[in-house]
Amino acid sequence: MTAILAIGGTDSSGGAGLSRDISMAAELGAAVRPVVTAVTVQTNATVLAVHPCPPGTAADQLRAALATPPPPGAAKIGMLGSAAVADAVADALPPDLPFVLDPVLKATSGGHLMAAEGFGALLQRAALLTPNLDELEVLSGRGGSLEAQAEALLAQGVQAVLVKGGHGSGAESTDLLFTARGSATPFAAPRLAGSKRGTGCSLATAIACHLAQGCGLEEACSRAKEAVHSWLRR
Repeated sequence: MTAILAIGGTDSSGGAGLSRDISMAAELGAAVRPVVTAVTVQTNATVLAVHPCPPGTAADQLRAALATPPPPGAAKIGMLGSAAVADAVADALPPDLPFVLDPVLKATSGGHLMAAEGFGALLQRAALLTPNLDELEVLSGRGGSLEAQAEALLAQGVQAVLVKGGHGSGAESTDLLFTARGSATPFAAPRLAGSKRGTGCSLATAIACHLAQGCGLEEACSRAKEAVHSWLRR
């Protein structure tokens, strides 16, 4: 059975974080090795408190997860909680393990979860960075077009950027994959009414699952988009 690492925070409402990672991975036939980086106290409406794990505790969990067979084929990194935890995770991750970094800066339900400068070496090492529109602007440090912002991140050494379009407008929700090759690859699905927490977690986890199952990056993004849209329709 395929396995992935899921590195992130707990969510007491069950709407996002590791709960959502495990649920999506199960749908795609992958086992999850969870690594808790922070315990959040939140509801669907608000974040009441965030308790980051000690960096050593996060690193110890990661090493134990890696030692559990079958070895994970990829990793998804979500909420980290602190720069110290980000550094500990970067040090403990094998250099050859591909991972998807969902750069969670704040919760959908409100509340600050991470400083933009706290990701450290993980930004450059990630096989894919999956920011929403707000996160893209903050992490790139500039305004302007999506293309210009993504190119600014690629110029910093980021390997690939999938800009999520769920917070945009229009009849379709379109995610754009930017790589060093230049042109953007779109992944579109009809925009659904309403909103739901945990979509970013679900997408990044689905991409990691497909990478672990042997897909290339574009195929993994395409299949993950379909999986998340199917979940949202349900």
